[in-house]
Amino acid sequence: MDDRVVGALPLPDDWPAHPDLSLALNRMGSFDWDLDSGLMHMDQPALDVFDLRADEYDDRPETLAKRVPPDERVRLDALVAQALKSGRSNYGAYFRTLRRNGTLRWTHTQGCVRRDATGRPRRIIGIVRDATQELADSTARRKLDGERRRRTSLVEGTTAALAHARTVRDVTDVLKNSQGLALLGATSLVMGLIEAGRIHLVADGPEGSFVPGTRYTRTDEPYPMSEVVRTLTPRFIESAEDFATSYPILWPHISHLGITSAAYLPLIAQARPIGALGLLYSDKDGFTGDERNLLVALGSSIAQSLQRAMLYEQEHDLAEGLQQAMLPRRIPEVPGAQIAVRYRPARMGRDIGGDWYDVIPLPGGRVGAVIGDVQGHDIHAAAVMGQLRIVLRAYAAEGHSPATVMARASVFLHELDTDRFATCTYAEADLTTGVVQMVRAGHVDPLMRDVDGSCRKVPVEGGLPLGLSAEFGRLEYPVSTVELDSGQAMVLFTDGLVELPGADLDEGMQLLADRVRNGPQDLQQLADQLCESVDERGGEDDVAVLLLRRKAAHAPQPGGRLQQHVAQNDPEALSSARHMIRAAVRAWGAKDRADEVELAADELTTNALMHTDGGAIVTIRVLTGTGRRLRVDVEDRSSALPRRRDAGESGVSGRGLMLVDQLADAWGVESRGTGKCVWCEFSIPPRD
Repeated sequence: MDDRVVGALPLPDDWPAHPDLSLALNRMGSFDWDLDSGLMHMDQPALDVFDLRADEYDDRPETLAKRVPPDERVRLDALVAQALKSGRSNYGAYFRTLRRNGTLRWTHTQGCVRRDATGRPRRIIGIVRDATQELADSTARRKLDGERRRRTSLVEGTTAALAHARTVRDVTDVLKNSQGLALLGATSLVMGLIEAGRIHLVADGPEGSFVPGTRYTRTDEPYPMSEVVRTLTPRFIESAEDFATSYPILWPHISHLGITSAAYLPLIAQARPIGALGLLYSDKDGFTGDERNLLVALGSSIAQSLQRAMLYEQEHDLAEGLQQAMLPRRIPEVPGAQIAVRYRPARMGRDIGGDWYDVIPLPGGRVGAVIGDVQGHDIHAAAVMGQLRIVLRAYAAEGHSPATVMARASVFLHELDTDRFATCTYAEADLTTGVVQMVRAGHVDPLMRDVDGSCRKVPVEGGLPLGLSAEFGRLEYPVSTVELDSGQAMVLFTDGLVELPGADLDEGMQLLADRVRNGPQDLQQLADQLCESVDERGGEDDVAVLLLRRKAAHAPQPGGRLQQHVAQNDPEALSSARHMIRAAVRAWGAKDRADEVELAADELTTNALMHTDGGAIVTIRVLTGTGRRLRVDVEDRSSALPRRRDAGESGVSGRGLMLVDQLADAWGVESRGTGKCVWCEFSIPPRD
């Protein structure tokens, strides 16, 4: 950093000022504070007073904050601000500093304000010194200690009361209740915030005090809040007569309230007014200098809390809007399924997360259901969530297997160059057969609600969260296959639904299972109740819920049908196809032939991948008519017909069609317009 220039603000040519040698000899340190740039130079004796090394100080006053207790900082800031606004040329104060070892000591400072020809303050040059010995056992020490205790009690009490206020309504509620008014020493209060150049009254004062037409007022109107916002100067009204004389329009409306004095304070944050606070008293006449200073300090503390609350509300609204924009605008109608989704945003200020859900219609009567949670609770988490939702939908729509969808999404998140990871569960359900293939990436296990209302956890073998699996090279996501009978419902959710203060995840899962078991049959009502239960226990995390029920009316009459695309060089897709076939055969009542069907289908699929230039489409279905048969079709884009050949002496290859011939009851080849289809059929028993 240039010694003469900070950004576009030049420093004075004689900055920093060189202290007289006598200051150091008297154990005094000096400082030179350039108000335009904000830089404050401190010599080594001054740093010694604050128990700081030269390498710990960067010429910025904020760095001294760790050495000054909060209540002392508020008082000093108010003192300096008053000196600058009032036109005074100097100020002085005793205050406490915190030493490196945690002990407190008294410090004294004096400052000289230098102004330009227009009277604007440009610079403060002053001294700091250790005043502990000076104040030891003295009357001044006792007086200061008593004042400090009273001031600390009021400032800390008010600050503590506002510590958990997250919204403007929270702040006003804290200040208006009996405890808040007791801390402020007032009978009642009014408060207004600046909105679009006008003052919006957000706290009305005592009952019967509201003046019609003053909900919104201009800053040039003859009201005390308008005056303090306009002048940035507190207004202390010493008596009822003072009130009546100064504000003749307002006084007739509130004269019956017994007000004897009032203090109106501008609420200033980051050097700009954000509103005004009025404290009304019914048993007080006038204000001492100490009381005025104390109220100014309290006003500063309240302004900081209000600004924080306003920022929380603004950021929360922005983040929630972003979150809602990233979620699906509507859930598609899926034949054969009833679906309910809910998203409940976080309740803590700007804490908005990356929870999401998605429903993806797929060919062949299938549907993809996604539930996930990006790590973190901020706008960045919501933005990452939106991108991740889009790529998951794209990979699923391309026909990739669930394991491949999850692996590719993990690689995508890793390549985003973000420090966030995500947990996710992806379920691909065939609503014709009820076969559900599920993949879990560090997410909580789903629940299954049976037709009789009973509820159980579905253990799904899982892999690492998205992003982490790619970073550590562990992209294998095992596929778990479950059967979704007609009338059964899957319950997918994020961890905010089961996290309980002071309880482990198993307890939360058990409580959720009880709620699902005892909840209404209607999925929309059940989804509402689950989110309401989070509000009832004061949950602060965001929550996403997806409920999917297989309709009884969609159960297949003659049989079922499943289809899956297997790309070349995609072993995960081949493995997923095996899972699909085995689960479908079992679901269709042909458990005894599951091994034979799986082996024959695997041989036909492998042949297509090895001897053609593209992937294969595997279809398995139940045929009815003369007996009940299960048929496997493997389509590819090659017109070359397969042929049986001898395996040879090595026995390594050449056995594919021989195995199919031995295992299947019939097999054959059909020419298609863009290739061929190799098929095989198996007789299976009638279904009960």
